[in-house]
Amino acid sequence: MSVRFIAVFLFTFTTLAQEQPMQTPHDMEHMQHGGFMQGGMHHQVAQGVKLDVKTDAATRLITLRIGPLRLPSNTSHMRMPQPPDLVWTVALSGWLLAYHPKLVDSSGGAVPGLVLHHVAFWNENRADFLCPNKEEHIFGAGGELTDWAQVPGFGYRVEKGDRIRIETMVHNPTSNAYEQTYLEIAIPYLDEASPPPVRNLYPAWVDVMSCGNSGYDLPAGESKKVGSVTVKYSGLLLGVGGHMHDYARQLVLEDSRSKDPVATLAAKTDEHGQLLSMPVVTFFQTGGYPLAAGDRLTVTATYDNTSGKSLRDGAMGIVVGYFFPQDPAALTSLRHAPGSEHGLAGMSHEH
Repeated sequence: MSVRFIAVFLFTFTTLAQEQPMQTPHDMEHMQHGGFMQGGMHHQVAQGVKLDVKTDAATRLITLRIGPLRLPSNTSHMRMPQPPDLVWTVALSGWLLAYHPKLVDSSGGAVPGLVLHHVAFWNENRADFLCPNKEEHIFGAGGELTDWAQVPGFGYRVEKGDRIRIETMVHNPTSNAYEQTYLEIAIPYLDEASPPPVRNLYPAWVDVMSCGNSGYDLPAGESKKVGSVTVKYSGLLLGVGGHMHDYARQLVLEDSRSKDPVATLAAKTDEHGQLLSMPVVTFFQTGGYPLAAGDRLTVTATYDNTSGKSLRDGAMGIVVGYFFPQDPAALTSLRHAPGSEHGLAGMSHEH
């Protein structure tokens, strides 16, 4: 997403309740530093960065606060000391309903979102249902501070004691220094006391790099990258968005059982090729897009790099969305203890 992730969502899925564009800022120097979205870059560790968790039972709102972050001006993410990975241990069993990120200073004033390269949440207690060698990636955002809105009747299930690993990368391409910055993520939730009916959503990430690390070198000129994953569970795809980087043209998601694409996501860029947004396509209004166990999902990322040079780790191509399984019980085997051998033999979150 800058290419400043997110977002990663990415990443990320603006809302399933409305069809809105997903804003995705740019960064011509994107590199990676661990996990599904990352590729093993090493950075100096920022000192004194803490995770503060507050839960308001009256409003059913959890607020995560990461900081303080010191952001000197005109500093790329490669030269910026980066926050260590932090772990949020979930204190309740229930459902996370949405994610609302923002950046503030020590007095609560707004800080420009573009200083956030990306933030990514990984559930260390669950494997990804499409790529079980990976931890489950439950939320991401980049400098666009994508707001993941609530989908009525659905939520992401968590159990008390679940460990959510938070990876954050920052930079500051502006001429202003920000000495005391905090990333805040507000998460509305429902606990098990007396919830209305809630069905469990599963994050779906279909990557042109399949089940490997997501970044790849972007050659000069026009190029395509294609990747596939096999769906192991029948169910419904409720909607999709996309994550690409600068010089993006489009993402196309295809299902092996259909002649027509599931979705074509055309990137919006400015005259310099800088990525402005990716669209969201929803299917829940018509009952969802049906997927069957054994289906092969293929995503194709098309770029036109007019910079005249190859860009190291300059591209990603990820379709992100929400999946509702036909048999939720079939996915219970994806749960494991953090660090256990079950489902973790090949799981990477290197730094």
